[in-house]
Amino acid sequence: MNDPMELMDLAARVARRAGDLIRTGRADAEVALTKTSDVDIVTQMDLASERLVRELLAEARPEDGFLGEEGGHQPGTSGITWVVDPIDGTVNYLYGLPTYAVSIAAVGGSADPATWVPMAAALSDAQGTLWTAAAGAGAWRDGVRLERTSAPALGQTLLATGFQYIAERRMQQGEVMAKMLGRVRDIRRLGAAAPDMCLAAAGQLDAYFERGLKPWDMAAASLVATEAGLRVGHLGGGPATEDALLAAMPGVWDDLRDALVECGANQPWRA
Repeated sequence: MNDPMELMDLAARVARRAGDLIRTGRADAEVALTKTSDVDIVTQMDLASERLVRELLAEARPEDGFLGEEGGHQPGTSGITWVVDPIDGTVNYLYGLPTYAVSIAAVGGSADPATWVPMAAALSDAQGTLWTAAAGAGAWRDGVRLERTSAPALGQTLLATGFQYIAERRMQQGEVMAKMLGRVRDIRRLGAAAPDMCLAAAGQLDAYFERGLKPWDMAAASLVATEAGLRVGHLGGGPATEDALLAAMPGVWDDLRDALVECGANQPWRA
């Protein structure tokens, strides 16, 4: 019942359906509400996508739990919780920028993210590309295995990142990245954590770092990155948390972590 490959296959089927829905509806997307700030938006398509994902998963596995960005947590009894971001990269989506994705992960453990055991993941992005992963079995892009085996040194690293919706925190993150610019090849800010981590898994980015990610932002893409060979963790060691996530190849992970810390990436938020 909880085989990672079977969970991945289900996640993939649902992600395809939801991905088709949001791509078809993008031209009519409009802001439905805001959350942490007036730039932290939710479109009517975020809500429609999450409803569809919830319905399809409940039909297939009614005893599972569900945690969605827009609809909150519904406990289950099976030991599996589905963690869903119906559109990661909503601002990009609203503006018609091609970096967003439906993100679906199956995790074992309790409702507490600290106890989660990643099991399976599927993401359908703006181009219709399907990214999948199953714990211990691998990661794939449209069925082609993702296997990163090497990475450039720190000075040749193309580092991607993202910023918070709260302006004061964005400014603090910008200060850190300004200092990092002299230490890496360059920095990219594409605007959606999950697609960025998938691109790192594919080697189109070398590494990804962000603070302030929510569980639904990172659950699926972290498994894709890990199964592709990246190390995903917190700057202080241990699993990634809302406080910080760094995804990079093991050979350069420590150097990146040290550089980020020296540039102030682990400092408390000023606001």
